[in-house]
Amino acid sequence: MAFRAVHQQWGTVFAHLPDLGCGQSWETVWKARPPAPITCDECRHPMHAKTSRTGLRFFAHAPGAPTCALGLESVAHHLLKLELAGAARDAGAHAELEVPGPGGTWRADVLATDPAGAWKTALEAQLAPITGADITARTDRMRADGVTSIWFSDRPRPPWLGTVPSVRLTTENADQGPAVAEGLVKFSGSLWKPAPQVAVADFLHWVFTGKVIPHTPRARLAYPLRQLPQVFTAPQYIKAEDAYLVEDERRTRIREAHLATLRAAQEKKRDEIRAKNAISRAKALDAATEAEQAARAAQTGRLREVATRFRPGIGQALAKLADEHDVTATVGWSTGDPRYAGGVPLVDEAGVTAAVFDPDPGRVRGGAFRLLAGLLLIFPSQTSKRRFEKATKRTKYKPIDGYRTDFVDSPPSGPASSRTRASSPRACTCTTPQLVARIQNAEYPAEPSDQMGPAAALFRAVCRACGGKYEKPWRRTGSTPLNQTMRPEQ
Repeated sequence: MAFRAVHQQWGTVFAHLPDLGCGQSWETVWKARPPAPITCDECRHPMHAKTSRTGLRFFAHAPGAPTCALGLESVAHHLLKLELAGAARDAGAHAELEVPGPGGTWRADVLATDPAGAWKTALEAQLAPITGADITARTDRMRADGVTSIWFSDRPRPPWLGTVPSVRLTTENADQGPAVAEGLVKFSGSLWKPAPQVAVADFLHWVFTGKVIPHTPRARLAYPLRQLPQVFTAPQYIKAEDAYLVEDERRTRIREAHLATLRAAQEKKRDEIRAKNAISRAKALDAATEAEQAARAAQTGRLREVATRFRPGIGQALAKLADEHDVTATVGWSTGDPRYAGGVPLVDEAGVTAAVFDPDPGRVRGGAFRLLAGLLLIFPSQTSKRRFEKATKRTKYKPIDGYRTDFVDSPPSGPASSRTRASSPRACTCTTPQLVARIQNAEYPAEPSDQMGPAAALFRAVCRACGGKYEKPWRRTGSTPLNQTMRPEQ
């Protein structure tokens, strides 16, 4: 089905025009004897003039026609082309159906031209599925030849809508013909909103006269509009959008400057609080140091002994301080003091508290809060660490920068005899042992020592010379692993 053909004598004829576009009546080609000499403008095959049961006039290919793009078009597509051609003429333009471009690289469904020759616009009826890339390529080919284009569809949600200058039509009011339902917008306040539905002829008149132009919106399109890459709107609405964006940028700069001032004031206040906290924490640490020295002098270490023997993870915490913080610490004599909130103080060689092991979050208040807020808190497991952090979030005792927390993986508690191996490795008897410390999955350099260090309480030292376990005091002499994989245990 086509509405355009080529007459051997009259040139191009149009089935939808009363005079065929050449001053001739329909009857001169319809049921004429002999048949009118008309051929397809696309494939040059002979055609016949026909009329449908509803009175629609069209041209059809004669039998034996090759595959032709015009012959494959649907009735709906042809009818929409007729609507667009009629609307273009009502808008004051000259309109032709199925006009090929230079060299045949494209064909316009309807080519609307200015009677004065100032512009050409292709009106494309796109009802079949098409990708955004394909429709953009077709638009670009027309634009390269000086022809702008507008794409039309009456499908509910064409996915390519807005990829190129395009609108969606509706036929809700069949008596008045199709109307533009989507793609025509106006700017209101801070958003693009849908414009009232308008007849296609009125829309095309606005486009042809420059009252409506394609535009890439920068402000958001209000719901239920889709966020289309391109829309049609009036130039005054584009100016309104520009003015809004300038004002919005100005307000944003003012707001950001105000927020920056607030953040600076907040940070200054935080610095003042940090300075005050540093003083109070230093006093709390000095008081804890005095209490530790007094407890050492009095040798009141009953709770210290209990913590050392029965608090799982103490040994790992001391080793962590030695290995990761380079602090040699022991369990404090002041264990049990309320300032540690039920935790165990881990003090360095000078008696200064370096960390607190497993404090009770329910007892962190007053003097305990001032001390613990500035110390490293080590917990026997990641679960207990998380429990402490969750509990302290619900109280008013929260340091401005949070607590410093860490954890160790403590071994299962129980009698030492239950964890003794059935066969112990032989002991080193070398006069000059060549020691390495096996810590996790690596070996570190070590040497004999006068007293047992924190790492020696948890990890094993072996002699490379004889392969035996070194049972005397030793200490680690370097923090760089000799290798990264443990050798099989001797």
